[in-house]
Parts: sequence; C-alpha cells; structure tokens
Amino acid sequence: MSDATSLKKAPAPANGNRRVWQGMGEVRHVGLVAALVLLAIVGLITEPDNFATSGNMVGILALASTIGVITVGMTFVIIGGGIDLSVGALMALASVWATTVATQSYGPWVMALCAILVGAGAGLVNGLLVSYGRLVPFIATLAMLVAARGLAQRMSDRKTQLIRPENDAIEALSTTKVLGLPLVVFIFAAVAVAGWVLLNRTTFGRRTFAVGGNPEAARLAGINIRRHTLALYALSGLCCGIAAIIIMARTTTGSSTHGDLYELDAIAAVIIGGTLLTGGRGTLLGSILGVLVFTLITNLFILNGLQTSDQLIAKGVIIVIAVLLQRRGLRTPT
Repeated sequence: MSDATSLKKAPAPANGNRRVWQGMGEVRHVGLVAALVLLAIVGLITEPDNFATSGNMVGILALASTIGVITVGMTFVIIGGGIDLSVGALMALASVWATTVATQSYGPWVMALCAILVGAGAGLVNGLLVSYGRLVPFIATLAMLVAARGLAQRMSDRKTQLIRPENDAIEALSTTKVLGLPLVVFIFAAVAVAGWVLLNRTTFGRRTFAVGGNPEAARLAGINIRRHTLALYALSGLCCGIAAIIIMARTTTGSSTHGDLYELDAIAAVIIGGTLLTGGRGTLLGSILGVLVFTLITNLFILNGLQTSDQLIAKGVIIVIAVLLQRRGLRTPT
C-alpha cells in the first residue's frame, strides 16, 4: 500500500473542525489584506511625497524578498510541528562562505551554488539532530544558530567581505529590472509559488500537515516521520541559501551580521499568517501576506524617522494579538 493511499486512511480532524479552520483562514487573509490597505493609507497620509513613489514600492518588495524566501521554509517547518531558530545565522554563514576569496575565484555561479549547498547542508544537520538525535527542535536549532553565527565570524574574521567586480552577475540580480522590478523579487515569487504547489498539491505537503497535526496517526499511516522531518529542515536550509544569494545581490557583501533577528521576523510572519505554532494547520499565502505586513511596517517607521525600538514594540504587540486570536479561534465551538 502506498504512502498516499495510507495517508487517506489516517485519522483526520472532524469535518466541522476543518470547515471552521478553513473559514478562519479565509477571514484572516482578508484581514491581512485589509491591514496592508490600512498601512498604505497611513503611508499616504504621513509621507505622501515619499511613500507612493515607484522607488519606495520596489524597495519594499526587494526588502520583503529576503525574509520572504526564509519564511517559505519556516512555514513548512512549523506546519510540520517544528521550529527553526537558526535561519538568520544560516543565511549569514552561506553569504560569508560564498564570498570567501577561494569561492569567488570560481565565479558567480559557483558562489550561488555554494550558498545553496551551505544552507541546505546546515539545514540537513538540523534535521538529523531533531529526527535522529531526538533533540527538541528549539534546542537543536538554537545550537545551530550559535554555531553558524560563530563559524561565519571565524571565516570572515568579523569583517565584511565584498563581492569582486568580476562577479557582478550576483549584483545584477538586484540591479537588473524586468517589468520595473529587480530580479530578486521574481526569485522570491518563484520560491513562493513553488512552495505553494509543494504544500497544497503534492503528497509531500499532505504528509507535512499529517506529521504536524498528529505524528502518531501519520506513523500508523505509513509515513516515515524521521525522514520527513529531515526533509523539512533541509528545505528550510535550502531557502536560507537562496536568501543568502538575494542578500549578497542587494548588499554586494557577505557578512556574519546578515540576517540578525530574521528568525523572529520569519516566525512572526508565519504566526500572523495563521499557521499554528503547534503544527498541522497553516497556509503559505498567509505567511507571505504576513511578510508584506511586517515589511510595510518597517518601511513606514523608516520613512517617518521613528526609532527601531518602537518598531520592535509594534511587532511584539502584533504577534501577541495574533496568538490570542489563534487561541480564541481554536476554542470556537464546532
């Protein structure tokens, strides 16, 4: 019997619960779109000369691209019942490794491949620690966060590494525009579409929901829990490698300081997008909308000259409200 056939026979949530959650998801998406519209109105009122410019709109999308790619991987991990605190550090490590003198001597394509392999490899280590080492995801990825950031600092000697002029094809991903948008935005869009298809139209996606929702039922259905968990963390690491390419293109550097607190931004975007921290339920569309909401908030704070501390406070309040709304929704009678 195939995994897909077995999965169909696995215990599933009651139809009433499913309908309630789907309805909540649709309402949440509408709410996030409304939040984006409200933030845009605030921008037009407070900074009418700067907010609505094409340059600012492109800047918002470019900024969202880096954290957005990371959020795609984070969404899979959290729906699968895990958490990944190392994503920012993995992106930094991948960017540093790809911009070392030895790597740059092979050209831009090898640099990009190096970033992807480093990210995926480190994610694979996370998966091994969680699935086969039986470490709690929080502890395993926290250890990777510290180790990856330290390795990045050691490799770069705490210095920013510039991309050589002969490797300007990396920078071109940020400077070359198609339909008025830099190529990094299209990379983000491609990753988001691929992630949506993988989550909603494949057996891998169904297994991810099953593993996060009820691991024991998924095991009885014939799903290899350890192997699937390993794949989820490797996928998250792969997204970190792609994000490293984007950050290198935008800054023309590799640095151990890249991605600072990105793990919190990614988790926050996933949460306000409607994905349960306990796993088993969530949408990639909601996560992407969450990224755009936080990016727009950041942009408004910058344009209005507000302090970073105020921005962090606002994000914290949003996260708390989102979690409270989740808990209230879960208590909704069916």
